[in-house]
Amino acid sequence: MRVLLFDDPAIRPHLLPFTFTRPVAALRCGILTLAEKWQRRLGVEAVGYLTQPYLQAKFPAGDVSGAALIVNGAVCPDDLLTRQVQALRPGQALYCDELLVAAHVADASLVAELIQDGIPETRQVAEPVTVIDRPWQLFLRNGVEIRRDFALLTQGRTSQPVGDAHTIVYGAENIFIEPGVKIRAAILNAEDGPIYLGKNSQVHEGAVIRGPLALCEGSHINAGAKMRGDNTVGPFSKVGGEVGNSILLGYSNKGHDGYLGNSVIGEWCNLGADTNTSNLKNNYAPVKIWSHAASRFVDTGQTFCGLMMGDHSKCGINTMFNTGTVVGVGANIFGAGFPRTFIPSFSWGGAAGFETFKLHKVAEVAERVMARRNLLYDAVEQGIMKEVFAATEGDRIWEKAK
Repeated sequence: MRVLLFDDPAIRPHLLPFTFTRPVAALRCGILTLAEKWQRRLGVEAVGYLTQPYLQAKFPAGDVSGAALIVNGAVCPDDLLTRQVQALRPGQALYCDELLVAAHVADASLVAELIQDGIPETRQVAEPVTVIDRPWQLFLRNGVEIRRDFALLTQGRTSQPVGDAHTIVYGAENIFIEPGVKIRAAILNAEDGPIYLGKNSQVHEGAVIRGPLALCEGSHINAGAKMRGDNTVGPFSKVGGEVGNSILLGYSNKGHDGYLGNSVIGEWCNLGADTNTSNLKNNYAPVKIWSHAASRFVDTGQTFCGLMMGDHSKCGINTMFNTGTVVGVGANIFGAGFPRTFIPSFSWGGAAGFETFKLHKVAEVAERVMARRNLLYDAVEQGIMKEVFAATEGDRIWEKAK
């Protein structure tokens, strides 16, 4: 059975800026992306994405004619939900209250109509499902999802040994090391949650790691880093300094000292040396952050909330981000002082003011950065960025003032 993960139109806009450049199901929470969770649990070789047209070249749906199992890309699966989805017969749909979770459809090309009009034969989930419908849900859910993914990935397998006499280990039974991992004189404490070290990842001298933690393939935890728990370092990333309850989606660097807490960092981002994020207001009030869907600041209901940074954004040395800052796609932030708490996509500047970071200049940076990982900023990537640039023009208020 083909599996297609769809972007729920009631959810995707609330997950911007991250869903400007990827489907909802391509978001990472825990060790795996939501798509990878479904792929593994349903036992299929690949999944397709039903997403925005400009994203389909990078995230294809494949052939959408004929029968398929469609699944809401914002839903995190567990064992019980997976069994319920697998049990769906043709023409049946699974709901959580009013939310369409999954359906077995005869014609996947009609998914948009099915989402809008509903499917006649419906059933309710046995237990409430976990839905990632706001950006802060990613870090709030991360510790639980690391535990779930850890069990999924390691069941029936044997970990590689630590292999370093100078590394101190607590809770060794909760640590799993994939082939090619290198660890040198670190402290690994998995007593409060599992530690997963992905293929060819490295933990450098003096790093202190508390679980839950996911270090994905090819990534590095730099010397002297302090990883405080509930952290995910996505593939081919580098992390240093102090990090708590944060996610780097992949291909991003926070290589130096400085604090990152209760934050989500997109792909191809770089945080300059001694960049710091505030994750708690001085008056301990709930944090409000910018919502692209509502075009205003909304209450997260959370006391702790740091930085949400979209793909291809960068910041310079000693950048200070206030509590609940949202940075769009392709921004470049630098200079003294605290920049505003909503920095639109393709912004260039800082506390002293912003101008538009021209698309061809963004492309020059992206080409150099991706080449460092032996990847191309090709026509597909350029097309996505062009669409996002046009879609976010209204956010750049200095353009409106001209």
